[in-house]
Amino acid sequence: MTASAMTRSTVPSRRLGIVGSIVGVLALMAAVLPHWVVPIVFPPPPADKVIVDTGNRIKDRVIAKVKGVEYQAPKVEKSTGRSWSEIASVTAISLGLLAVLLSVLSLVFREERLLAAVAAALGAGAIAIEISFVMIGALVLIAILYVVGNIIGLF
Repeated sequence: MTASAMTRSTVPSRRLGIVGSIVGVLALMAAVLPHWVVPIVFPPPPADKVIVDTGNRIKDRVIAKVKGVEYQAPKVEKSTGRSWSEIASVTAISLGLLAVLLSVLSLVFREERLLAAVAAALGAGAIAIEISFVMIGALVLIAILYVVGNIIGLF
């Protein structure tokens, strides 16, 4: 009886580390997979349709400004793919933060450090992937604005 009690006390618990690692893997999947799966399941509209719609909105805005009337933007519905992408982003960041929290709690309760480190790395990786996609989108938007500005002679 004392031998089993000794063995049990010397082996650190791994419960929070394992749960944190599982949550971290789920966060990583929520961060990466939607960027590949959502465009396949819900394809975005063709570029020519988007360009024509944007041109029509700009034309309507200019006409309203010339007439001195306040421009009323048409109600734009969110596509199903965009809704799923937003939900996946929020889920990835939330699960990533939960994985980091479980990692910290695992260290506080003196559990195995390797599992705590894995959980923290997976959670931080999921958060970093989401932030990198936002930064890539911002850089693409800046590049497009620069090209358009250069064409019309602003730069």
